[in-house]
Amino acid sequence: MSGSDVVTLQQLLTRANFRTPTDGHFGPLTEIHVVSFERKYHLTANGIVTKAVVTVLHRFAPSSISHGPSGGVPLQSKSASSGPPTLRLGSSGSWVTTLQRELNSVGYATSIDGQFGSGTVRVVNQFKAAHGLAQDGVFGTKSWAALASAQNAAQGPAPPGVARLNRDGTVTAPSNAPQAIKDVIAAANQIAFKPYIYGGGHASWIASGYDCSGSVSYALHGAGLISAPEASGELESYGSAGPGQWITIWANAGHTYMRIAGLYFDTAAQSRTNGNDRWSATRISPVSGYVVRHPIGY
Repeated sequence: MSGSDVVTLQQLLTRANFRTPTDGHFGPLTEIHVVSFERKYHLTANGIVTKAVVTVLHRFAPSSISHGPSGGVPLQSKSASSGPPTLRLGSSGSWVTTLQRELNSVGYATSIDGQFGSGTVRVVNQFKAAHGLAQDGVFGTKSWAALASAQNAAQGPAPPGVARLNRDGTVTAPSNAPQAIKDVIAAANQIAFKPYIYGGGHASWIASGYDCSGSVSYALHGAGLISAPEASGELESYGSAGPGQWITIWANAGHTYMRIAGLYFDTAAQSRTNGNDRWSATRISPVSGYVVRHPIGY
């Protein structure tokens, strides 16, 4: 399908942290993000945007989002989609950024800069070789389909005790995690892409941006593990000493970050190359020079 209703859908998905190019075409990437959204919110994961899906999507929609003639639903009577564009050396823009992000999500590391340069060509050819496609540096219809299949195959349940970093930069809690840990992860997802603002998140839980301690405090508050935002120096005495089973917090007078179910939530991880995401599978900030704490019981 294509048209203004699809644009509205893509805007809503992006607002819900499933960043989707607003090209008005309901292609493979939009379908993947719809299915991921449906799974996350325990809806029927079939890629069909029903009234129930739209109702949940609108919880994330700001009033500034413009709606198509049918208000974004039910996405009927639209022409067939031509799908994502063919990309090659010299291409640039949001579709290239999407391609780079999606390649990273299935294990093909490349910079996320929106430029289809020689580095992206090399990674594209590696991906195409692994999927039996011609290594010509061109990413077309067959390549997009192979990428969609690779992404679907990668979306198994999070293993016990270890959270999963999703292709959209959010995190899925492990199935055996206590509800409090799932709530912390859900809260962290809500601000994962918010900009870093010094002092952000301290005057109010709702802010346009969050600093390091504001981010950690917000995530902990999502599970009721902290009653008010604390500065990084205050977090040096938070909870209990030492690493926790599920959450470990590193804090000193100038910075704080934490590991939740094996993944790091750290403002130092935010950069252009990862889409300004606080989540990281690898440690960014150092270990030394910090007091190590954890929430009592976790």
